[in-house]
Amino acid sequence: MSENLHIVCPRCSSVNRIPQSRLADRPKCGKCHNPLFDGHPIELTSGNFQTQLSRNDIPLLVDFWAPWCGPCKMMAPAFEQAAARLEPHVRLAKLNTENEQSIGARFGIRSIPTLALFRGGRELARQAGAMGSAEIVRWVQAHL
Repeated sequence: MSENLHIVCPRCSSVNRIPQSRLADRPKCGKCHNPLFDGHPIELTSGNFQTQLSRNDIPLLVDFWAPWCGPCKMMAPAFEQAAARLEPHVRLAKLNTENEQSIGARFGIRSIPTLALFRGGRELARQAGAMGSAEIVRWVQAHL
C-alpha cells in the first residue's frame, strides 16, 4: 500500500490526498479539477503562502524576487526549466517581494534573487544569487 501525500492545489489551495505512487500520473485537484502539477512555478501571495508552505507533504522551493531586479529576470527562465525537471517531487514557487514585503521581511530576505527550500514548513536551505537550471536542480537535490 502506498503512502498518501497531501498536495495543495496551486489554483484553489485545496489540500488533496494523493498516493505517493500516483504522484507522476498527472493528478488533478478533487475540488477544481485542474492539474496539481503543470511543470511551471506557482505564484505565491499572502493569500496562499502559508497553506503552500505548511500543508504540502512535498518540499517547497521559493524564489524570492522582484520585477525591477535584473538578475531575477535573468534567472526566471532557468527557474521555469527547473520546475519542469523537479515536479512533482518538489513544488516550485515564486514570491514577488515587492508585492509581499511582509513575507520577505518575515524570512529575512536581504538580497534577491534568493532561493529558499522548505519541507514541512521549516527552512532547509537558502541560496542568494542567480543560478542556472542545472545548478538549481543540483542544489535542491543536494539538500533533500
